[in-house]
Amino acid sequence: MQLLASAWDAIAYVLRILFDYGLWFLVFLTILVFVHEFGHYWVARRNGVRVEVFSIGFGRELFGWNDRAGTRWKVSAIPLGGYVKMYGDADAASTPDASVTTMSAGERAISFHHKSLAQRTAIIAAGPLANFLFAILLFAGLFATVGQPFTAPEVDSVTEGSAAEAAGLRSGDVFVRIDGERIQRFEEIQRVVQANPGKTLEAVIRRGEAEMSLALTPRTTELTDRLGNKRQIGVIGIRNTKMKVVRHDPATAMWHAARETYMVTVGTLRAVGEMIAGTRTTEELGGPLRIAQMSGEVGKTSIEAQIWFVAVLSINLGLINLFPIPVLDGGHLLLYAAEAVRGRPLGPRALEYTSALGLVLVLALMVFATWNDLVYFKVVDFIGSLLG
Repeated sequence: MQLLASAWDAIAYVLRILFDYGLWFLVFLTILVFVHEFGHYWVARRNGVRVEVFSIGFGRELFGWNDRAGTRWKVSAIPLGGYVKMYGDADAASTPDASVTTMSAGERAISFHHKSLAQRTAIIAAGPLANFLFAILLFAGLFATVGQPFTAPEVDSVTEGSAAEAAGLRSGDVFVRIDGERIQRFEEIQRVVQANPGKTLEAVIRRGEAEMSLALTPRTTELTDRLGNKRQIGVIGIRNTKMKVVRHDPATAMWHAARETYMVTVGTLRAVGEMIAGTRTTEELGGPLRIAQMSGEVGKTSIEAQIWFVAVLSINLGLINLFPIPVLDGGHLLLYAAEAVRGRPLGPRALEYTSALGLVLVLALMVFATWNDLVYFKVVDFIGSLLG
């Protein structure tokens, strides 16, 4: 009986985390899911596809309404995603319904599965693309109103005994490129250096009127963020304290927003690649509990921080959906690529197998990320102490 009570204590602890942070998590996630699914919906409608359901969440419907085009817009009980069900779909994963082979000409005209390969590709790709465009708009809005943090890529001071001093950097040097990436702001130097601890980077600097190349090897240090997450980053030991906030005109803001989105995308893909290669710990991979915690923490800060956080989350949602895993958008696009090569779609049995494999992979990833969350919040340690 004591064990049962203690297990309920552990469950109550997790529920308390969700209660403390869950509201902001639901607000942010609902916005991003709506943007993603609206991308699918809008392009589908432009291509003459009838959309039967637009759902925020999964499972039992909580409330909803029908529009004049016959689409059921609804909010469902499990708020961890959403879907658009198009005419001809058997389920939320766009598996072809059995009726697609016997549809009339009028039904085929509004069926997703009877559209051309290019049209289906555009409809599926529109979801992730909407997330990237949404992030660009959010960044651009911030840069045009609040402004963008800007520090010239110039070295003010070099720390004695640092990697920068060992490489020959001096005060007054201006970074032009690092690791093949053109540098416009000091913040971009920091981003590249932090992402490459222990890796030798080629840096092109301007000293006076001349350009020269240097080999920089960032030294490894451990960073603990304000949420308690620890990770290994690179440092070289340079400073520039002349940061200012620059407000851009709309066109320039869009350019910098697109560049910021690109930088976040590259950084995220690099981190995933390092996890796959084993050079970076997978403990950083968080699930819904960790995202809920971050959402709650950001929700207590400024509106600017909230917008920035939503933009980064939108980029990550777009990227995740582009992973070549069946049931995700990237998996569908991979199947369409195979169809383009073969000249015809895969057979029903192959689609069934790939869908099952994709579902297993997605569930495994969710279980792994949730396990990381439970370890991070020490729920596993707590339950282990009860059983030990």
